Amino acid sequence: MTWMDRLSLFTPLDLCAVALIYATWLLAGWRIENPGSKRPSVSILMAEYRREWMRQMVTRQPRIFDSQTLATLRESTSFFASATMIAIGGVLAAIANGERLMGLANQITLESDPAIVWEIKMLVVLTFLINAFLKFVWSNRLFGYCGVLMAAVPNDPKDPAALPRAAKAATINITAARSFNRGLRSIYFAMGAAAWLLGAGALIAASLLVFAVLWRREFTSQSRAALLDPSDRTSV
Repeated sequence: MTWMDRLSLFTPLDLCAVALIYATWLLAGWRIENPGSKRPSVSILMAEYRREWMRQMVTRQPRIFDSQTLATLRESTSFFASATMIAIGGVLAAIANGERLMGLANQITLESDPAIVWEIKMLVVLTFLINAFLKFVWSNRLFGYCGVLMAAVPNDPKDPAALPRAAKAATINITAARSFNRGLRSIYFAMGAAAWLLGAGALIAASLLVFAVLWRREFTSQSRAALLDPSDRTSV
């Protein structure tokens, strides 16, 4: 069976639904990372606090708090990378056992589509999970680089290399956090993609729902309001 034959098994609404989930995924990521100056996202606001963290680290003695905070961030990336790897294994197992997947899916949807239809639907979920895994692994590596840079910051705040190295550490820290956030967004959309098992309409609804959830948390949430509290304008 050629790819054209496989695509013929899906309706135009199915293809539009798949295009929509990838489009909303890309749009959400781009807008969160490139918001307007008048309405920054939570991710952008947190990036400024990460820079302030590194500036404060220069004068903090000892720096145990900083090392513990960074270790916590690395543990989070490790946890999500491990969990995503398990999820990838589960999806691959489901695809490999196509007949059982078809039987279960047909019971849920009361449709008699061939196994290849359900396998392709699971492949969409798999693409998001693989992307998430790669982002989490890279984030973990970058937080490790950040730890090395932090250790290279001189203990003497008057040292001319102190602030420049702290700024480098902040840049790497922000980059690591950006990769981690991208991984989380992929997890969100992977769960949304699973709705395709219920049909094209469910996938469209899930795509819009995931997009709305991400948008609210980045642009209209209480955490964002707390970060914008004017009482802390002097430090960030």
